[in-house]
Amino acid sequence: MKIEPSSIADIDTIFEFYDLAVAYQKTKFNKHWMGFDRELVVTEIVENRQWKIIIDSEIAAVFAITFQDESIWKEKNKDPAVFIA
Repeated sequence: MKIEPSSIADIDTIFEFYDLAVAYQKTKFNKHWMGFDRELVVTEIVENRQWKIIIDSEIAAVFAITFQDESIWKEKNKDPAVFIA
């Protein structure tokens, strides 16, 4: 297993994973991700905040990190933290 930064070449695979995640969320919860803006993901890649887990030479999972997101952390947004999604 390896963890590496995602590249622009991975973007279609990243969106396949996101689409699968949304489809799963819809079967389990009333709330689910509403989809992602392609430019947002490109920005995450350029800023080295989008990552992939590789197993047997294939992408097995993807995740992104962010250092602040007021919609998630509310009043704790000012505290130093990392969110992995």
